[in-house]
Amino acid sequence: MARGFASREELDARKIVGVNTETVTNVTSTDIPGHYPGEDHEWDLDEFKRTFKVEFHKLTPHDASFSLIGLDASIANAFRRILLAEIPTLAIEYVFVHNNTSIVQDEVLAHRLGLIPLTGNPAGLRWLQQYRKPTDEDPEGSGVADNNTIVMKLQVECTKADNYADLDKKGEDDPRLLYKNAHVYAKQLEYVVSGRQDQFFAGGDGEENGIRSVHPDILLAKMRPGQCIDMEMHCIKGIGADHAKFSPVATASYRLLPTITITQPILGNDAKKFARCFPKGVIALEDVTSAEAGKRASGYEGHEGEKKAVVRNTFKDTVSRECLRHEEFKGKVKLGRVRDHFIFGVESTGQFESDELFLESVKVLREKCRVVKMGLANIMR
Repeated sequence: MARGFASREELDARKIVGVNTETVTNVTSTDIPGHYPGEDHEWDLDEFKRTFKVEFHKLTPHDASFSLIGLDASIANAFRRILLAEIPTLAIEYVFVHNNTSIVQDEVLAHRLGLIPLTGNPAGLRWLQQYRKPTDEDPEGSGVADNNTIVMKLQVECTKADNYADLDKKGEDDPRLLYKNAHVYAKQLEYVVSGRQDQFFAGGDGEENGIRSVHPDILLAKMRPGQCIDMEMHCIKGIGADHAKFSPVATASYRLLPTITITQPILGNDAKKFARCFPKGVIALEDVTSAEAGKRASGYEGHEGEKKAVVRNTFKDTVSRECLRHEEFKGKVKLGRVRDHFIFGVESTGQFESDELFLESVKVLREKCRVVKMGLANIMR
């Protein structure tokens, strides 16, 4: 919290990262104790509660966009890294091949199966524990149990369709019509309920609560009559730091909110050209009012009714710096980004809904803080 001589305008200006033609300035945070004489920037919980905001811009089950306002970059980046690599999710880890006479090699098919995003009852997914693999130090590991392993099966055989002869006479060449199971899809994976799992993954609506592929039409293999696949798969929980298949997001990124400040009037054809330098919706054209034209030293004198450029929505800006290339805009515009306004984009792979993922990242960060706090307490004893 800042207490001293700085005005609110000056404090807001300190948060702006300057974006120039070839350089970026004011990149370092200065709101730290002792940096400005006479000002107290010691972190204050009440001030943080007052200034911190979360604003959602888009929310669908698989895609979310939201702003975190009032955070330091280190905390925002911690959330991003946790989203990518440290939220436990379920994926196929072990594949036991009983029979595979398709043209897809065992290793390739096992790899495809591992990358299938799975989903199920969220309460059940949270109930599952992480499976501890055997190591030299722990040869037993945690062992396979109903609370750490999900079993799935894939048993398909390709045969001729019942009306194969009639279709063949007509010259049909679509294998999906000529044969049964010509294409093997993720929806053909069968979940095998074990032990206490029926309390979470079966329930009254097994289709919705059972473990299944997020996208049922993922193609796994193509077969012809006489070929078959018989496999058993064990799914366990893991994190993206171990393997990308455990990452709950397709992408998780953030950008700083852009700022555009028009310091001198941009009028007429220049205003139209200025608007074309930005994505649609960032800059608008408005008429110069009589009040503006009558104001001395405003820059609008004698231009009543002409078009002027105004900033409408900086959220849509990509900060391409295109306007800084043109001589007619030199000294008339300043570009920047707000250092503590992070616009997150999170695309879920489907195991968790996109808005739940951020809450899960908060839980992981809280647990990390708890461990550090406990370690510091042990040191001080």
